[in-house]
Order: sequence, then structure tokens, then C-alpha cells
Amino acid sequence: MGIITIEELPARLAGGKTLAGLDLGDKTIGVAISDQRFSFAHPRPVIMRRKFSLDAAVLLALLQKENAGAVVIGLPINMDGSEGPRAQKSRAFVRNMAQMSDLPFVLWDERLSTVAAERTLIEMDFSRRKRAGKIDSAAAAFILQGVLDRLQSLHASARTESDPPSAV
Repeated sequence: MGIITIEELPARLAGGKTLAGLDLGDKTIGVAISDQRFSFAHPRPVIMRRKFSLDAAVLLALLQKENAGAVVIGLPINMDGSEGPRAQKSRAFVRNMAQMSDLPFVLWDERLSTVAAERTLIEMDFSRRKRAGKIDSAAAAFILQGVLDRLQSLHASARTESDPPSAV
């Protein structure tokens, strides 16, 4: 299917589907899955990267098991708003996945998601060693939670706009 906008997501998530979030690293793919009410992001174990075809097969099996209707991928945009080599790698990953799956993908600005995830794990008193194994899935959960919060905001705005003005 390829890339869609966040506004197109609700139509893709009907029928008990969940939403997946991914944080692409060089060595791992962090994964998080939403609940069916699209309120909370839940981290899942990371996928160790080996070769794209193997990584894609593992990821697609997980997405099917989790009943994902769409996937959010963190897009590592530079602090000045430009896209560098890492953003291009993320876009290439989506292009390659789109050839293997009909799932739609949403690109989400992930600036500082890893920093926020690391701070949270430190606050939870995880050792440096334990943080290393959880950071990518925690970052995926931060990315996904940002999208879930935005979806809730869009839904609330749509309700407000459709309500008739109250009589004074």
C-alpha cells in the first residue's frame, strides 16, 4: 500500500485492528503495539536485524499475530527539519515493505523519541545493560503513543466541529 497520512488512519483501523509502531535502528527494530481502543502503546521485544528479507518476514508475522491494521515508522528528521541519511533509510525500508505487504505506513517525526525513552528507563532505575536491550522498543512506544495521542485529538476535534452550537 505505501505511505498514508495520519488523517487516513482511522479508516484503516476498523474491525478490532491495532496500530503498530516501529523504531528502526541499525542493529534492531523496536516494536510497539496499540491496544484496540488506540489509547496506549505497549512495547514488544525488539527484532534483531540480520538481512532485510528475514527481518521483514519476522516483522510481518508479528504484525499479523498482533492484528495490525497499519504501521507507524519513526522518521529521524534532523533538528533543523531536514532529512539526512537515516531518514532516507527509513523511507527505503517502507518502500521495500510496501512490496511485501498491503499494510499502510505512516511516517512520524521521531525527533528526541530515543532521548525521551532513555530518560524514562533511567527514571525506572533500569541498569545501562537492561536499557540497551529495551531502548528501541521504548522509543517505538514513544513514537506510537505520539500518534495515538494525535488520533485522539483529531477525533475530539471532529466531534466538536460536528456538534451544533449551543444556544445562549
